[in-house]
Amino acid sequence: MGLFECVPNFSDGQRADVIRAVVAAAEAVPGVAVLDLESDASHNRSVLTFVGEAEVVLEAAFQATRVAVERIDLNHHKGEHPRMGAMDVVPFIPLRGSTMEEAVALGRRFGVRAARELHVPIYYYGAAATRPERADLPKVREGQFEGLREAIRTDPNRAPDEGEKAVHPTAGAIAVGARPVLVAYNIYLTTPDVAVAKKIAKAIRGRDGGLAEVRALGFEIKERNRAQVSMNMTDVRRTPLHRAFELVRSEADRYGVGLEESEIVGLVPEDALLDAAEHYLKLNHFDRHLVLERRVQEKLGGKGSGAAGPAPPSLASGSVENFLSALAARSATPGGGSAAALSGAMGCALAEMVLRYTSPAGQLAPEVSSKVGELSGVRAKLALGIDEDARSYDAVRAARSAMKSSPQDPAARERYLDALRRAALVPLETAELCGTATAVLSEMRSRIKPIFLSDVVTAEALLRAGTTGALANAEINLATLREVGAPADDLAERLARLGKPQ
Repeated sequence: MGLFECVPNFSDGQRADVIRAVVAAAEAVPGVAVLDLESDASHNRSVLTFVGEAEVVLEAAFQATRVAVERIDLNHHKGEHPRMGAMDVVPFIPLRGSTMEEAVALGRRFGVRAARELHVPIYYYGAAATRPERADLPKVREGQFEGLREAIRTDPNRAPDEGEKAVHPTAGAIAVGARPVLVAYNIYLTTPDVAVAKKIAKAIRGRDGGLAEVRALGFEIKERNRAQVSMNMTDVRRTPLHRAFELVRSEADRYGVGLEESEIVGLVPEDALLDAAEHYLKLNHFDRHLVLERRVQEKLGGKGSGAAGPAPPSLASGSVENFLSALAARSATPGGGSAAALSGAMGCALAEMVLRYTSPAGQLAPEVSSKVGELSGVRAKLALGIDEDARSYDAVRAARSAMKSSPQDPAARERYLDALRRAALVPLETAELCGTATAVLSEMRSRIKPIFLSDVVTAEALLRAGTTGALANAEINLATLREVGAPADDLAERLARLGKPQ
């Protein structure tokens, strides 16, 4: 079963009894693993992180939310961090063996249940957003609890996705999303002047023309007598930590201010730290498989314990050179499936670019903006597919080896068949995503300026390559499924619909 991470943000960072009660509600769900809790008194906010399989994570998120709704009254809440709900944000993040599409479905199930049973209105954001403008969390939370009380009743654009057009009288509303792993990253300045922090935050955040996938605010941290630039790095593959750090330092220099220190709040992917190490140490051709702990884990991780071991290093978040070197190596993964997903993702990115040039900057027509948002969502899923394809085939090899070691074990054979099926399903999903992007580009082609014709042709060729390669990969894996007598009619039907013979 796939794993999911959930990182609920709730609006209390000061009352220990309330914080403990929210965490205890999640921990009480069998099968959940609580990884981290961060509470900040100035922000008056806590961030809880737990993981588990889908149903476990869904139940833990609901139980934690139930306690937050019961125990937190926003009418008496004050803190530095913006908020619109007692349980303010509930994001679902796909980890090993799960997809963004599944995380979206999980978020929607949570939203329906929370609205029905807790009587709190729900807004979907990120990959789960139902409208392009709601993909951005700050936009969803605009006006906070106090402003939303009136807007939700009178402004059709602020109507919730689930629940009544009225905030919960004490618990407000909840933003429920699906997204990649987020890194909460703060930098303390050598000044208490919060005006400087706010200017820097505006300069670096993505919505104001700064760094992609970076949300930033400036805060005064009174107990330290320092101003803080607080960032949510929503995709460290697009904007790594070191790039944000350097831009903050450059902006701070304008005001004669230095950087005292930085901090990571909560958990961080290993690759995000390795990206920074490669940058500052100028390790331009470093192979991350050479990290001692990774090599040990790859060889020994999980042996004798039934554990799945750690996920392999991310292909999508590394450098282009490292990916190409891995692709060229005498190794089964990454292979054609990962290359097909990358090709499709590049095709989407080019398509997004040419559509953004159909209007002056910041003035996209609503229908064009909607299509750009759709392409962006497809691109994110294809980027995840780069790693997912490699992992799925590695899982087949591991399951095949385990089955050979225990030929009489029916569970070992079942795991092998499940892995085979996943290895066929991943490229099918890649082909379908490439097809979706191709259709969007074709629909919008007449609106694209002639000067970008070569980019359009390149995007179409990349998407076509992604489709063709993924279908070939799926066809081979489907044939292997049939050879071992596993049912695969549903996969064959999907393959046929995409244009390949059964």
